[in-house]
Amino acid sequence: MDTMDKPTAARRSATAAWALVITSVAGFMAALDNLVVTTALPSIRKDLGGALSDLEWTVNAYTLTFAVLLMFGASLGDRFGRRKLFITGLSIFTGASAAAALAPGINELIAFRAVQGVGAAIMMPLTLTLLSAAVPAERRGTAFGIWGAVNGLAVASGPLIGGSLTEHISWQWIFWLNVPLGLALIPLARLRLAESTAPNARLDGRGTVLISLGLFGVVFALVNATAHGWTSARVLSGLIGGAILVAAFVRHGMTARNPILPMRLFRGRQFTAINVSSSLMFAGMFGSIFLLSQFLQNVLGYSPTEAGLRMLPWTGMPMIVAPIAGFLSDRIGGRPVVAAGLALQAIGLGWFATILSTDVSYAAQLPALIISGAGMALFIAPATSLVMSSVAPSEQGIASGANNALREVGGSLGVAVLGSIFAAQGGYGSGTQFVDGLTPALWTGAAVLTVALVAALLLPGRSSGGRSGAAAEEDAPSLQPVA
Repeated sequence: MDTMDKPTAARRSATAAWALVITSVAGFMAALDNLVVTTALPSIRKDLGGALSDLEWTVNAYTLTFAVLLMFGASLGDRFGRRKLFITGLSIFTGASAAAALAPGINELIAFRAVQGVGAAIMMPLTLTLLSAAVPAERRGTAFGIWGAVNGLAVASGPLIGGSLTEHISWQWIFWLNVPLGLALIPLARLRLAESTAPNARLDGRGTVLISLGLFGVVFALVNATAHGWTSARVLSGLIGGAILVAAFVRHGMTARNPILPMRLFRGRQFTAINVSSSLMFAGMFGSIFLLSQFLQNVLGYSPTEAGLRMLPWTGMPMIVAPIAGFLSDRIGGRPVVAAGLALQAIGLGWFATILSTDVSYAAQLPALIISGAGMALFIAPATSLVMSSVAPSEQGIASGANNALREVGGSLGVAVLGSIFAAQGGYGSGTQFVDGLTPALWTGAAVLTVALVAALLLPGRSSGGRSGAAAEEDAPSLQPVA
């Protein structure tokens, strides 16, 4: 019996190890493309031209399609096979990365960034599902921790990798980087991952269309508001049409039998408060990084690599502070840790807005970078735990997908809103104009984070932290293997 069990255990360990490697690298690729483009934006603008709105869409085309299709991508995997759809999403993402690297103009680049987002939306949510299916319940915490650390590394290193590739090779290589990784992962996924589906899985095409078009309309209006005016037909039609479609999506989530996002989840105070805080936090963070990475290069004259290195105290701080945040959250509950993180992030942006000038030293910026990074780190890990503990174990997949989608939507709105304020008050004409636009944009980011703090203070006092792994295992939807 023992001799039979050892080979079986070895095979299971190998399967789990391969699943961890494949899903972690895929998650790294998708997370990296959120921020890798930020330090390349000045070079992209120089090579391909384009106005501020085009640079905003270079970022938002990816984050927006990623956000609105993320839950639908998970549903596709549940319905048609998780491994099959993971490979499909990975193939789309890899192909779109190559196309983005070859883009002859800014419009083509934006289009291929949107296709990248489609691929990431299919691929990313299935990484955790496939990893969960391959790893025994008693080892999932460790596996998820490694997966999360790799994704955190992608966020931390995104501006630095983007800056280094842009400076030493070309900006196209921030996209070429994905191609060999994707081509290596596709056959590995086919050979090393087991196929599975979810019983009785259904798709919500109507809900996906409503929220996709609705959010596109709102972001389209915000990006075009400065150039065309808030009362222009283009902006008003985007705002009004988008708002109507988003309202229809909310109504659909209340009345449909199997909606992509059941609105009943928002009846829980904890679920609502943490998702509002998450959306606003990412709005302030993404919008600020979008502009600050350009400030370091366009105004202070740093190279792309130097700009990426100087952003590390902010983007890299989660690698140091996140474990402390998790420990504190377990000890005193998630609410005070999340609130402290949001307060620090708001203080950091306010500090930046106070010291900005065309010749501000890096030493003067460093405290703001560290404070902002510590705030981001204190927020992210406890926020994820609060989301997962706010719903029943059988709904944690939906809750996680909704939270990730709302974060990405917040990031897109933040880039659009802060970019619009920057363009209305300043611009790229000179260093002084850039600072004139960046200062009110950062104050707005700080105000957004203050509102997020108010929402976080509405969280229940001490979260129960969810149920035990065994209970979650009992209530979790079963994985239906496919031959």
